Amino acid sequence: MERMDGSEGLESEEIRILVVEDEKPIADILEYDLSREGFAIKCAYTGSEGLLAAEEFAPHLVLLDWMLPDLSGVDLLKLLTDRFDIPVIMLTARGGIEDKVYGMSCGADDYITKPFDLREVNIRIRTVLRRFQKAAGKAGKDQIKIHDAVIYEKERTVVQLGQPVDLTPKEYDLLLWLARPPRQGFTRARLLDAIWGYDFVGDTRTVDIHIQRLRKKLHAGEFIITVFGVGYKYVPEET
Repeated sequence: MERMDGSEGLESEEIRILVVEDEKPIADILEYDLSREGFAIKCAYTGSEGLLAAEEFAPHLVLLDWMLPDLSGVDLLKLLTDRFDIPVIMLTARGGIEDKVYGMSCGADDYITKPFDLREVNIRIRTVLRRFQKAAGKAGKDQIKIHDAVIYEKERTVVQLGQPVDLTPKEYDLLLWLARPPRQGFTRARLLDAIWGYDFVGDTRTVDIHIQRLRKKLHAGEFIITVFGVGYKYVPEET
């Protein structure tokens, strides 16, 4: 992803952003503009759709409208922050200071009032992502423990029992995708799109083959779980 000035902290991987906005013209504009900036975008138009999309899409950031047809954006914000470790930026026409304070106190990482300038949205997204990544780095979250191995995200390496594990780039990406949101199931099709891209000409058996290789290399058959009829998920040892 092309970087803007001051975005040194962002990783080079494609950043996924979930837009939860019931006004489709606004969602379409955000999707178009942010896609041009190099982000991967998924739109949801209700709170229930947004919660499901957060589980399936595993976004790095959520743009969340305050007013949704089925539940309050603040209610969805509380659900998101309870279940996921992702930043949320509120989008709303409610510009009063009381509303801003309330939204931020409920867990929002930033607050943008409508109408907004798309350049401001882009800058705020990058600022929140950079701040969130720095906080994660300070907390040691660039290291993910998986059973008796550790993923080192900055180095793109995996070490098991003190020894490096020889993974291909795709095997590493697949392991990281599964481990970053533990216990979250992904369909084979979703994993194929995420790791190999939408224009990949192979089929979902590619995912199965790479899962088999990961299990063999990491002795992780007990922790990379097959969700029958769906796909795969990673379940930490303590469960």
